[in-house]
This record gives sequence, structure tokens and C-alpha cells, in this order.
Amino acid sequence: MKNNKITKLARQAIVKYISQGEQLKVNLAELPEILHKSAGVFVTIKKANKLRGCMGTFKPVQENAAEEIVSNAITAAENDPRFPALEKEELSEITVSVDLLSAAELVTEQAELDPGKYGVLVKGGHQSGLLLPDLSGINSVEEQLKVAKRKAGLTEEAVVEIYRFTVQRFSEDE
Repeated sequence: MKNNKITKLARQAIVKYISQGEQLKVNLAELPEILHKSAGVFVTIKKANKLRGCMGTFKPVQENAAEEIVSNAITAAENDPRFPALEKEELSEITVSVDLLSAAELVTEQAELDPGKYGVLVKGGHQSGLLLPDLSGINSVEEQLKVAKRKAGLTEEAVVEIYRFTVQRFSEDE
């Protein structure tokens, strides 16, 4: 789904932070109503169509989704442990997408899952792992759960609570 104001907010936050070391100030009056409410948000950065950073919050920690986007965009650019911090020279080479998460619901049967439609959160003890929906290479419920458990640091055999959620995905490259 395209909403230039949503992806533009994430990009502006990244550019301002990487270029000037400052956090972007949010003006809610200029942003869509959907960003005025609180929501979990993930910001994904790709370079040459490959993942370059992705960080987010399952439950909101900021006052509204706009602030959540700014915070998570900076974190995805600077603090994704899988990648070095984004460099100024890379800013023109990246694409940004934003996922706004719905509230999660407990799943009692795997038949209630669909990796193309639902993201999953698995919880085993104090460990949890989240996987967004509709990801390249994740084509089955089994694969989705396996990756989510691995992200949580759990074994494939671990018994977990499973939650599903939907996202509204906004992308620059559509």
C-alpha cells in the first residue's frame, strides 16, 4: 500500500539522524489520522532489494504511531545488530517500508495461521520471537513458526504460545 506521508516520515527520520545526528520532530497535523493513534510499528530498510535493517515494537512505547515510526526508523538504521550502522553515502540507495501492526490474538490451532496474511509472535517462557507476514522465502506455517522460534532463541520443538496479527504495509517501492 502506498502512503507517501508514512514512508516519507520514516525516510526523513533516517536522513535527519544519519546526516545531522538529530531526531526528527513530528508534526501530527501534517500526517494521516492513522498515525495519531498508538500502534506497534516495524520499519524495514532495504538496499539493492536486500534487507539492510529492520526494527520495531510489537506493543507501542511512544505516544502515537508517528513517534513510533521515527524511533524505529532510527533504530533500524543505527542499531539492528545484524548490520553495521547506515552510512550517509547509502541514503540515496535505500528503500523504506513501514508496517503498522494490529492488536495480537491468541491462536489455538495452526490452521488459524497464514504466513501471507498474518504475522506471528511466539512466546516460550520469557523468550519471544516475531515474524512479519508476507515475507519472501516464508511460504508455509511450519517455516514461519520455525523462523519465529529461532528468532526467540528457542528450539523447533519448543512449546510456545502463538499469537497472530495483521499489518498495514506502506512501501516506497510499490
